[in-house]
Amino acid sequence: MFEIIKESGRARRGRMKLKHGVVETPIFMPVGTVASVKTLTSADLDDVGASIILGNTYHLFLRPGMEVIEHFGGLHNFMNWKKPILTDSGGYQIFSLAKLRKLTSEGVSFRSHIDGSKFELTPEKSTWIQETIGSDIHMVLDECTPYPCSVEEARKSMQLSMDWGVRCRKAKKKPDLMQFGIGQGGVYESLRKEHISFLIDQDFEGLAIGGLSVGEPKTAMREMTDLSCQYLPREKPRYLMGVGTPGDLLESVAMGVDMFDCVMPTRNARNGTLFSWNGRINIKTSIHKFMNDPIDEKCPCYTCKNHSRAYLRHLFMAKEPTIMRLLTLHNLTFYLELMSSIRKEIEQGTFDAFYKRFQPIFEK
Repeated sequence: MFEIIKESGRARRGRMKLKHGVVETPIFMPVGTVASVKTLTSADLDDVGASIILGNTYHLFLRPGMEVIEHFGGLHNFMNWKKPILTDSGGYQIFSLAKLRKLTSEGVSFRSHIDGSKFELTPEKSTWIQETIGSDIHMVLDECTPYPCSVEEARKSMQLSMDWGVRCRKAKKKPDLMQFGIGQGGVYESLRKEHISFLIDQDFEGLAIGGLSVGEPKTAMREMTDLSCQYLPREKPRYLMGVGTPGDLLESVAMGVDMFDCVMPTRNARNGTLFSWNGRINIKTSIHKFMNDPIDEKCPCYTCKNHSRAYLRHLFMAKEPTIMRLLTLHNLTFYLELMSSIRKEIEQGTFDAFYKRFQPIFEK
């Protein structure tokens, strides 16, 4: 169930009640592709304030495999995570592993990127896998439309996603789990509008904006996000898949998006790039060599409370494995604190001022 608590312009403060708990929106979902957010434990995720995490159908199907997940009664028990989980259907992996797959109207056959074994994934199988995983929210199987592509190619891809979405909806068996449709259409407004209209008729519990952040210019991504939010129904949660920077999140919330996921905070942390209320920080640079300051004085994370930039830079330059966890703790804490602040600003009716203050900082 989803309810809107407060609106400020087009920004929405909402609440989702899912099988494994309540999720306050707007929300950022840390990416735990193979049942683990890299370098962190489930207890760490609790500490940084995560209320829902993301897993991936394709990767979990290959490893550990459905026999293992069934044995443990679902992914929550297997990884000891008590809060909600959203799973991607595998559609993005179909897109990113194009050289290893064959696409037909029935589904996709692909070779494992791990050992080359051949598998098939259909809308029905993707739905079964995700319901077996026990995902509080699972996504329909779709084809992530590539960029660039012609309007004819985008339409053909969209039609395939439409057909697969209908089959996923019919295959859904568990009423206590939510299923989201995914809107495609590339960078073409008429196709985006057509697909969203089609998805509304299928009465999914929520709707996602897919096929963005795949190489298109940022201006195009934001334009498609903006117009999609104008067509999406007000009463259902809106999920922008695979996006993005703090600036992207703030901009998209202003357009009416409720949910986000992205590997950016965790991947950037492992590469030494940190996010803060004052903008990005490269911990590798020599300017931090003697700095006793934390990454961000406003940040409540373990890393900022206990360690200086100088120490963190030393660990990174020494390639000490501990640094990966410390920097990941900070970046995810920042992302989740950002979303918490956004929720408070919407509630208080001050989101517009907050947006004007921080958007220029985050866009640098």
